[in-house]
Amino acid sequence: MATEDVDPRFTDLDAWPFASAMEAMWDGQMAAVAAVRSALPALTAAAAAAAEVLGESGRLVYVGAGTSGRVAVQDGAELPPTFDWPLERIVFAMAGGQDALISSVEGAEDDTADGIRRMEEARIGPADVVIGVAASGTTPFTVAAVQRATERGAVTIGIANNAGAPLLAAARFPVLVETGSELIAGSTRMKAGTAQKVVLNLISTGIMLRLGRVYRGMMVNMRTANAKLKLRAQQMVARIAGCDVEEAAAALQITHGDIKLATLVVLGYAPEAAAGILARSGGNLRVALSDIADGTL
Repeated sequence: MATEDVDPRFTDLDAWPFASAMEAMWDGQMAAVAAVRSALPALTAAAAAAAEVLGESGRLVYVGAGTSGRVAVQDGAELPPTFDWPLERIVFAMAGGQDALISSVEGAEDDTADGIRRMEEARIGPADVVIGVAASGTTPFTVAAVQRATERGAVTIGIANNAGAPLLAAARFPVLVETGSELIAGSTRMKAGTAQKVVLNLISTGIMLRLGRVYRGMMVNMRTANAKLKLRAQQMVARIAGCDVEEAAAALQITHGDIKLATLVVLGYAPEAAAGILARSGGNLRVALSDIADGTL
């Protein structure tokens, strides 16, 4: 298994000049990012399929163990503040439970029954998207969970760093990122973990892009939870609606920080009318503004 192999180039890494060792580790990180490129068609297909089924009720479900699970949880945890993705529409199935986020839970990753149970308890179905992550692609907990989710009709995405891995066979959308051997054999928090983070970023952001939660390169569904984000929201509304920051701030006050609604308010719509326009546009600001421009609303 490539991620477990000892790379003969680095057998004396610990004896190298420290600066050279650091440079070698940096090279490894860059190689890991570059390895994602060949997986772009697969992860693009996965993200498109995910966006297609999520609709108004589907959930994003992250499955993993150890480093892979922690990277997955980080990705999911960032979606509510960044894209206002509902917290109740995110499920984390971490081997060993929440305690495993900060410490090792021995044997948890080998528990296939627990992986299956998590999918059953969550009542995974066709509207859900289940993303399983494992560097080896053999982690029993993750493979079993993804296999059961596939059986239950979910869109399943398997992310692994070794070709021919069972996780890839268990998922409807396999994503292989061949990062090869690690500088420190088996330490998949390095190259494999870096590649996993990139892949998860691309998939989840791609989903949000397809769902209309991004407009002109701006995260228009962002939650304005602090002073920095409130200022950013004002600047977004001002840029989109072509107004000054003060007018944008006033519109955001009326709409309780909703950037899309505030944009339409600045354009002359009452909050209730703006909400109706967005609803008819599926929450997509680009569609709403296009319909307004065409006079179809």
